[in-house]
Amino acid sequence: MNVISSIATFYKEGGMYMHAVLVIAVVVAAIIVERLIVIGRATSLNGRKFTDDLVRFASRGDLMGARNVSTQSNAPVARVAQAMLHTAGHDEASFQSAADDAAVLVIPDLAKRLPALNVFANSATLIGLLGTITGLITAISGVGVADAAQRSAYLASGISEALHTTAFGLIIAIPTLMISGWLNSRVEGVAQDVDELTVRLSKALASASAPRVAAQVTRMPAPHPPANPARPAAGGGR
Repeated sequence: MNVISSIATFYKEGGMYMHAVLVIAVVVAAIIVERLIVIGRATSLNGRKFTDDLVRFASRGDLMGARNVSTQSNAPVARVAQAMLHTAGHDEASFQSAADDAAVLVIPDLAKRLPALNVFANSATLIGLLGTITGLITAISGVGVADAAQRSAYLASGISEALHTTAFGLIIAIPTLMISGWLNSRVEGVAQDVDELTVRLSKALASASAPRVAAQVTRMPAPHPPANPARPAAGGGR
């Protein structure tokens, strides 16, 4: 109970700008929870093991087995793998092109709203600084117009508002920046897993497709020679 009353007193003494910082804190908390759920699902799959399994199946030419493995997850790495395994090309460039197209669709979804966290963190700091300035103005103006008995009260009130608003802004801004950096690092980890999958799986699929393409070319029937035209009978008819 003492903790709750202390927090309430701290918030009350910060002045009107504490409300703006509190709104930012609520929005930041909502974004962090939502991003934790989305990015947590994306990173739940072990990208290195997943790539090893797909490359092993693709190297043996078992595309059906590779497709079955890729459909067991909806993570970004798995979605890129599905695009590569269902492409109609047979060369490495075709597989990499399909992977790039799929990555453009899945990677930006992970980084969505993360830049907003930096904006809100900076806004909380600046609003806290604004509260500091207004608190000092209140303190100085109060000292100038109040009588001697009230000067200490105005001074204490203004300084309290200045310090509390700044502290509250920093309390919100510092964890927000740290969590934003951590979430960005996890998104970069997913992007690196996608890049590794693209390179290794495209090489494996191209190597497995080469013998099949060569066999199809070998089995193509040779063109039939044109029929010999009828030759005229030897000798003249006399």
